Amino acid sequence: MHKCAYSHIDFSMHYFIQLMKALSDETRLRIFNLLLERECCVCEVMQALDISQSRASRNLGILQNAGLLKTRRDGLWVLYSIDWQTANRHATHLARWLQEQPIKNETLNRDRRRLKLARRIGPGCAPAQKGKSHG
Repeated sequence: MHKCAYSHIDFSMHYFIQLMKALSDETRLRIFNLLLERECCVCEVMQALDISQSRASRNLGILQNAGLLKTRRDGLWVLYSIDWQTANRHATHLARWLQEQPIKNETLNRDRRRLKLARRIGPGCAPAQKGKSHG
């Protein structure tokens, strides 16, 4: 019989471990930081972080599977936002910390500035900048 590796840990500890795994990646932490500003579609995340569509989608999915994000449809777009109802108090503490970091962290500052310039255009995602390699 297979035994779950987390069977000795209560639900809140298991949740916290999943939360920390989801946020232990720089790209996902940067995405979470953007979503503190406002809801975003994949193309806006691509533009703000200068990453490929597949990388943005994959990391948004990991954050959503960890219970941190929710989605809603707006015409052709799927918009992602922080799901405060299920993200519980651990994410709230993280959000407070991140909101203080832009003062100290140039990468987070740059991401937020670029998000302000990102926009949804046409029927599809925003185009990648010419000459930029994504990945």
